Formats: sequence, C-alpha cells, structure tokens
Amino acid sequence: MPSSASIKDVAAAAGVSVATVSRVLNSHPSVSPDARTRVMAAVDALGYRPNAVARSLRTDQTRTLGLVISDVLNPYFTELARSVEEEARALGYSVIIGNADERPDLQDHHVRTLLDRRIDGLLVSPTDGGSPLMLDAARGGTPMVFVDRWIPGVDVPVVRSDGQAAIRDLVAHLHRLGHRRLAIIAGPAATTTGSERVAAFRKALASYAIELPDAYIGQGDFQAGSGRRVTDGFLDLPEPPEVVFAADNLMALGALDAIRARGLRVPDDIALAAFDDIPWFVHTDPPVTAIAQPTGELGRAAVRALVDRIEGRPPASVTLPAHLVVRHSCGEPRTSPSPTRTSQPRTSMERSNR
Repeated sequence: MPSSASIKDVAAAAGVSVATVSRVLNSHPSVSPDARTRVMAAVDALGYRPNAVARSLRTDQTRTLGLVISDVLNPYFTELARSVEEEARALGYSVIIGNADERPDLQDHHVRTLLDRRIDGLLVSPTDGGSPLMLDAARGGTPMVFVDRWIPGVDVPVVRSDGQAAIRDLVAHLHRLGHRRLAIIAGPAATTTGSERVAAFRKALASYAIELPDAYIGQGDFQAGSGRRVTDGFLDLPEPPEVVFAADNLMALGALDAIRARGLRVPDDIALAAFDDIPWFVHTDPPVTAIAQPTGELGRAAVRALVDRIEGRPPASVTLPAHLVVRHSCGEPRTSPSPTRTSQPRTSMERSNR
C-alpha cells in the first residue's frame, strides 16, 4: 500500500522546512549536504513518495525522457535503449521508448505522442533526413539530442561513434589476407550512418588502389531481408566479390542466410564482415569479424547531454571511436588467439560544442 506520509511529515522528521524538502526532492543545488542527508533519511524511514503528477504541474517538469529508436529488434538499439534507461534512472528520470521500425511515419507518430505527454526532453535516432515535425521540434526549443544518427544542419547535440578508423582497419585487414574484390551492403542513403559507412569504405579501398564498382554496392535497409536479397545479387554476378561487408548486424545475418542457402561456406567460398558487433557473432560458425561500437557508453553519454540541456547546462556533442574485432569469417587463421581488437577505443571522449 502507498505510504500516507505527507511532505509535512518528512519536514518534521528531518527538522527542516517544507520548502527545504521540496528543494531536495527536486535536486536543487542550494541545499546543504547535511540537510539533504536528513531529508532523504526521513523519506526512506516514512516511505514517502511524492505525487509525480502534482509535482509536474507545479514545476512544469515530468522527470520523463522520450527515446525514439530506429528498430527495437536490432540488438544494437536494444542495448542502446537499456543503457539510456539505466543512466536516466540514475539521474532521477524515467524513459518512454518508441520503436520507429525504420519507418519515418512511425518515427513521427512517436515524436508527436511523446511531446503530447509533456516529456522533458527527447532522444532520437532519426530514420531519415528529418521530417517537418522533427525539424520543428528541434528548432522550437524542445530539449533534444540525436544519438547514433543525426540530421545534418540541425543545431542539436549529436552523440555517436566514429567508424571511419575501424573501417580503415577492416580494409587493411582484408588486404593483408589477400582479398581484392570487396563489396558492401549499404544502409539507407537517407540516414547519416548509411551514407557515411559507404563513403568510408570507398575511401579505405582507394588507399589500396582498389575500386568499388557499382555492382559491388548493394542498397539495403538495415533489415535482414535486404541482406539476403543483396547477397543473392552479389552471388549471381559473373565475378562475385571475395568479401561481403554488411553495414549493420541484421544485414550481415541476412547475408549469412543467403550464403548458406546456396550450400556455400564462410569463409571458404566467400568472406563476411559486419558493422555493429553483437553477442551472436561469437556463436556463428565461423565467428564473424565485426566492427564494434561502444553502445553502452553512447547511451549513457546521450542521457547526460540531454539532462544538461534540460537543467540549463551547456550540452556537448560526443564522438566515441568504434573498433575492429577480428574473428574467423574472413579467412583468418583458425590457430589465431581469441578475438582481437585492431583499433583500441580511446579512453577519453571527443567532445565538440555544437
């Protein structure tokens, strides 16, 4: 049963005023450490729980954040959402999550619904270049942070990983293994991650004087079905690629399905690498060489940036490095040790004010 204790009871038990109790519960910085300790002890002893609805009406805050992710079935975004929820809870906020399912219309539905719920701030991984609703919310003063993906030209802090160095490491690794015909399953060109990974792959190949012909660029949608479809197209070419690099984990799993459906083996018949490492990759046969993002830290950094914006502190964009995890899906020697990282993540975050 809920406690019947009131804020006056807490104030009396702590030996402070009701106003002081209110300041403590709203994380006001003017309260002394001693008073804060006594108030929280009284709250715990009495089992006091403030009325969140009434408090939001008084303070115009709900202590609630909105998170719109691109695809809840993608293990990368599942882990991202978990880290967001954990960090928000640690900072005294709750999170409402909306799954866009890689659909701009669903993205807008969730953004509209969350704004109607009077959330204090919004975290979004955009599914496209930005709808009018999204742009209006960003430009209209809604506290917002883009995570993983972003909308170029919109003045909103961005928390993301930089995969360019890891993609260079991957191409260097493949070149050392003797591969020269490399293809990519790209994500949607309308997303920053989709276009950026193709550009980084093309640039890395050019450093070895390797071309990326149009036939070796397959347009996917960050879903497994597109990975199967594109890989089938690669395998039907007169000269199929030696390596398929999938620009996300679900497309890599789709590529693996297509390869096995033809009775082919990885890496004997064709090699496979992926962006976005997931726990499943160590259990496939062979384990998949992949680029890993610091997903948990990205989620936590995004929440901190958004809370800074909500609470009046200047927010900052954050960029963290991805890194290559070498396994056995590209022809690596089976006698090699446990998975290695060819590019170690830096210990400090790269921050730039936007």
